[in-house]
Amino acid sequence: MSFFTRLSNGWQISMNSLQVLKENKQLILFPIISGISMVLVMGSFLLAMLGTSSWNFDLIESHSDLYFIGFTLLFYLVNYFVVVFFNVALTHCTRMYFHGEEVNLKKGIDYSMSRIGAIFSWTLFAATVGTILRYLQENTGWLGRIIIGALGLVWSVTTFFVVPVIAYENLGPLGAFKRSAGLMKQKWGESAGATFSFGLIQFLATILVAVPLLLLGMAIHPVVGIGLGLLALLLIMAVFSAAKTIFVSAIYHNINGDPVQHFNDQFVENLFVQK
Repeated sequence: MSFFTRLSNGWQISMNSLQVLKENKQLILFPIISGISMVLVMGSFLLAMLGTSSWNFDLIESHSDLYFIGFTLLFYLVNYFVVVFFNVALTHCTRMYFHGEEVNLKKGIDYSMSRIGAIFSWTLFAATVGTILRYLQENTGWLGRIIIGALGLVWSVTTFFVVPVIAYENLGPLGAFKRSAGLMKQKWGESAGATFSFGLIQFLATILVAVPLLLLGMAIHPVVGIGLGLLALLLIMAVFSAAKTIFVSAIYHNINGDPVQHFNDQFVENLFVQK
């Protein structure tokens, strides 16, 4: 299959993913709840850091490296856990939709609870990797920062399919990482095409929706403008976060031979045939 064919496939799947979301608008609640939870987590950790610094910003930097390593590890662990938990729930609801079942948010949450051990073990592994990369990036020269930044990009790419692997395969963290990397190797073109597609449409949505709302609100009051702009931006981010998860789920289930209904039948039938 040629590179441009893969890119085209990625575009088509991304459009179908948005269509699935349009037909199941409640799925957007998962990234919204996840986003709200992440804001609360960040606020809690900021308060904790200030509390251990006698509520003085100037004293934050006086803590030891061990303190910052431990704090970063714990923050990444909680943050990643929230994200993966709700993405697993969304992935399962997507699978229910693919199988023609009624989508139910509670069933998605319940399924994530049933996979809580796998989710925690992965997030602990990912948080450890993230903490190491962050520490090295902040304590090396400019060349080291470039190298570590590249490694971070590789990590992001190779873990592209890790959520459905965690959701449906009984693998440890390292096994899940290898499995995701293998899936990415098979479908890198489609993934690149979808990433570009989602990025382009999200950019256009920001220009056509968030910016006008910002300007409209500014005509009333600056606070109103900022509020409307932020709300529109957060909603756009939630929509495309959900669509991306649907895309990943569609690719994963097709690779594993599971039926994916409600996508274009002929397209799905020919999509995964190696040419």
